[in-house]
Amino acid sequence: MALSEQFLEDEIHPIDIVENIAEHHDWDFERIADDQIAMAVEGQWRTYSITLAWSGYDETLRMVCTFEMEPPTEKLPEVYELLNLINDQCWAGAFTYWLDQKFMVYRYGLVLTGGQVAGPEQIDTMISAAVMSAERYYPALQLLVWGGRSPIDALQVAIAEAYGRA
Repeated sequence: MALSEQFLEDEIHPIDIVENIAEHHDWDFERIADDQIAMAVEGQWRTYSITLAWSGYDETLRMVCTFEMEPPTEKLPEVYELLNLINDQCWAGAFTYWLDQKFMVYRYGLVLTGGQVAGPEQIDTMISAAVMSAERYYPALQLLVWGGRSPIDALQVAIAEAYGRA
């Protein structure tokens, strides 16, 4: 059954949709507030913490996908350089590093102004894209920080997107 078949009403709160998606995928989650949910999504490289929050003020569904990372202080300029290179390849969402929390962060905001409603497939795709991006660039970040590679060399290991069919 398609995710959208579970929702027949037009006015469903986006976080309710996210909660249903988390249940559908059997992800661990916690409804932090009426407008916020946090979940853990298992990837190939690690488990990612994903938080989605609805802001009625600006009608935006905000998502952050994080994982812990503690690069040595002397590596931070190269980390930021690599993040700039990575973000040049990301068309939806962007990476940043939160130094105080020691989190690598992929974030995205889905603007739904004018009463627009996000569908379950759209939200599921948003979450999947975050995990796929984190998975794609995680090895590059590791090679830069712990493997001694330059930002450009580290980026070469990023898993290329496949096109077509085999």
